[in-house]
Amino acid sequence: MTSLAKLLQAAIGAGPLDEPPACRPVLTASQDSHGLGGKVNGEQTNPDAEKQIIPNVPVETGTTAIEATQAIWGKKGRWLVIAGLCLIMIVYEIDNSTVYIYRNYAASEFEELSKLATLSTAGTIIFAVAKPPIAKLSNVIGRGGTYLIAISFYILAYIIMASARSFNTYAAGTVFYSFGQSATNLMNDVVIADLTTARYRAFGISLSFWPFLITPWTAAFIVDSVTAPTGIGWRWGIGMLAIIMPFCASFIVTTLLYYQARAEKEGLAPRLKISLYEFCSQIDLGGVILFSGGLALLLIPMTLAATTPSSWKTPWIDALIAVGAVLLIVLPFYEHYLAKHPVVPPHYFANRTIVLCCLLIALDNIGFSATHTYIYAWVTVARGLEAREATFFTYTNGVTQCLVAIIAGIAMAKTKRYKWVCVLGAAIRLVGYGVMLRLRGSENSVAEIFIVQLIQGIGSGMVGSTLLIPAQTVVSHAEMPQMTALVVCFAFVGGSIGACIAGGIYTGMIEPELRHYLGGGATAETVAALANSITGVAPQWGTPERTAVDLAFTEVMKYMTYAAVGPSAIALVGSIFMPNFELPDKNNLVEE
Repeated sequence: MTSLAKLLQAAIGAGPLDEPPACRPVLTASQDSHGLGGKVNGEQTNPDAEKQIIPNVPVETGTTAIEATQAIWGKKGRWLVIAGLCLIMIVYEIDNSTVYIYRNYAASEFEELSKLATLSTAGTIIFAVAKPPIAKLSNVIGRGGTYLIAISFYILAYIIMASARSFNTYAAGTVFYSFGQSATNLMNDVVIADLTTARYRAFGISLSFWPFLITPWTAAFIVDSVTAPTGIGWRWGIGMLAIIMPFCASFIVTTLLYYQARAEKEGLAPRLKISLYEFCSQIDLGGVILFSGGLALLLIPMTLAATTPSSWKTPWIDALIAVGAVLLIVLPFYEHYLAKHPVVPPHYFANRTIVLCCLLIALDNIGFSATHTYIYAWVTVARGLEAREATFFTYTNGVTQCLVAIIAGIAMAKTKRYKWVCVLGAAIRLVGYGVMLRLRGSENSVAEIFIVQLIQGIGSGMVGSTLLIPAQTVVSHAEMPQMTALVVCFAFVGGSIGACIAGGIYTGMIEPELRHYLGGGATAETVAALANSITGVAPQWGTPERTAVDLAFTEVMKYMTYAAVGPSAIALVGSIFMPNFELPDKNNLVEE
């Protein structure tokens, strides 16, 4: 009985701590320069003699620069960076809370609502695969320069989306939008990780999302006003962000660039002078193409096929999936034998902590995305909520997640442990999907469907706050940006798979279900219109036809929930095998 109790304690993270990884000496800036294979401060250096023994030695200019700036910026500079983070997080969350909703109205205006899952998946894939090269870039040109590139993509995206005259043009704008959002999201996490120790990092990252406790409710009024018949319309809703975003981002960008320039001037940070070939080598352009291209060629055709069932019969779908799979199979061999500075070092996947963090966060996001891709359309069409109330509902999960993540971060800092939070969160997540099956029905009250979102938010907050930190603690500070990118990348790959599942279910079921519940009197045009738009086509609320639409949409949502239960159950089992390290009062566990 005692042995069983100890085993249970270890499984839930309440037992003895695991032995941390072996430490190695911290690599200094002078050591960095010997691996550049180029020129630093005008002096020729030698190529790295021990490729992949200490990964990414040549790509530490950004890490060295941020450490040097921390040494000179003092209290004033630190608070300027924190203030800059607050400003950019506020506008980031306003953007995230509104543009996500505007895409429903954009797709409806172009009468392409059924393509929403494809658009969401494509954006998620770009968001994911952009992170590893962005992480590498931040270690080559520095944090401030990478922020500047991210904001430039944001501005370009806003202009294209706001001025789009077709769905394809709008979709092209979302490509640039996803890249800018991905880069900004990653740099926020990287800068916070630069500033915090492993013990307090979960709290720091979670606290950075504090604007999300407010912005969704504010965003609901913004969206309601913008999309009202007398409002400025979704185009200007997006367009005004082209002014607000660069203004708010300018504070952190100028602060980081100023102190980086000072550090270089005082000789504390290296001035990197390399050729184009060396730059491509340092960001591992070949590995980026294999990794990003492989994922894109694998996931996008799958999404297109899922949202258009007849596409499975199209030969090019199978061809693209096969090419994508081949690129991903080739990737580890290329990274091991050819890449000097691998973007995805193969030895990462021999580390149990890293593998479990990547796998669990992907599984968690599969379930979330499968159940939330069409949630706004469901509550608008099937439950009759207005834009403001529908926005409140959509973001109840996220706001709860943010609040719980802050509390979980405090608990992790207090106990110096993370596993128990992860296991408990995974259990709540699974229970939440069970409750969702019971309470997300056509006969349930609005209060009941809000309760489901609250339960899911609690589980999300606990799981999400724990799966990045362990992976960061088992690598060096220099590797931390790309490890952050890798874990977050897996999160959004999981999200894209979930959106693909949701799109397949929606496209395959919604029209047959509408025909079933509406009866033989419904024309093909009416059914297609109801399936492809949330504006102006639904029958009057309270009529038998509207009740039939409610039942059809709810039936489809139920099957999306079934699809989330399996990944959630696997995630709970996987969390039990997560290593249970103590979170140290330093950047990571592997450097002295």
